[in-house]
Parts: sequence; C-alpha cells; structure tokens
Amino acid sequence: MLTSSRQAHEVAEILKARKDTVAVAESSTGGLISAHLLAVPGASAYFMGGSIIYTMRARRELLGIDKETLERQTPLTESYVTLCGERIRERLGATWGIAELGATGPAGTPYGHPPGICVLAVVGPVTLTRRLETGSPDREGNMDVFTRAALDLLHEALDQCA
Repeated sequence: MLTSSRQAHEVAEILKARKDTVAVAESSTGGLISAHLLAVPGASAYFMGGSIIYTMRARRELLGIDKETLERQTPLTESYVTLCGERIRERLGATWGIAELGATGPAGTPYGHPPGICVLAVVGPVTLTRRLETGSPDREGNMDVFTRAALDLLHEALDQCA
C-alpha cells in the first residue's frame, strides 16, 4: 500500500484531469482524509469540502439526515456509510462523496463493536464500500489505516470509471 500522501497525489491528479470533484464526510478519521486531499497543491480544483460527522448531531446538521432516518440505521454498516456518502455528495454538489464511520480505539463502540473497525463508502458514478477490521486498539494507527483505505477505495472507484 502506498503512503497516504502519495495516494492523495495520485487521486488528485486523476480528479483534476477529469475535472471531477470530491466531498468528504468522516467520523473516526477526524479530518485526516480531507487533510490529505487538501495537502496536494491545486486542491481547490477538486475538493468541494468536508465534514467531521463524529456525533449524531453532526450527522443531522451537516448531512441533513433527519432523526428518524438516523434511528433506522444499523451502526457501522455499508448501507449507513453509503447514506452518508450520498448526502455529502449531494449537499456539496460533488462528483464523488467519500464517507467513513469507525471505531479507532482504544475502546469499542457503545453498540458493541470492538476497536479497529471501519466502514467506508465512495459514492459517485460508481459506488463502492469496504469494511476493515484491524483488531487493534491503537487509535492513531487505526486512523492512519482507515485514511489510507479511504484513499485506496477512491482510487479504485476512479479506476473503474476510466
């Protein structure tokens, strides 16, 4: 796997060449996906914005998901993260939406998930999801793994649309 910096540069070049845009909704990565995409010179050509949807309130306010819809979601599922990806994409008018939900550690979730679990979605001309389980309670390490996996998934989606 490439370093997240190198991954972001590769993804950025593809987005710029196609004149595609991206929006990000991330939870346990705390803005790292957005930060890597923004670190590439010329990011204003493709980065529409991002949000940290760490709480239910943030998901309601930033993604416009009503309370009833949120209450029907099963935590850390592909359908839930896809909904988040769809919403950020729609709200910011991007070609692609990336969403991440996870538990970085050191503790698990209130829903019984262990630390080191993540679900990702890339929504756009194609939709891809991925579930990761590191088995590790290392918060910083998991944040890095989840960020790299999100950039990998975006790259994979872009490749499928080539």
